[in-house]
Amino acid sequence: MKWLIAVLVIVIVALQYRLWFGEGSFEQVAALKREIEKQQLTNERLEERNRILMAQIEELKQGLESIEAKARQDMGMIKEGETFYLIVDEDEQRTE
Repeated sequence: MKWLIAVLVIVIVALQYRLWFGEGSFEQVAALKREIEKQQLTNERLEERNRILMAQIEELKQGLESIEAKARQDMGMIKEGETFYLIVDEDEQRTE
């Protein structure tokens, strides 16, 4: 009878060890939940960025004004017949 109790105690200890420290333990589950929350925040941020980019794409497809503004800003282009004035700040020129 004593050996049966000893075997049962060993089995219970082995099961408890796995529950607390083994694969699928409480700590591992908690760590995975934290990782999932972190990934969901990253996904939300990226989805918002994608929505902004899609809106910009649609705007570029729809209107010539946005294409013109982009060309002026990024490429320094001007319209035919316009005069371009470059104003140089003397303080900025001295610091360079």
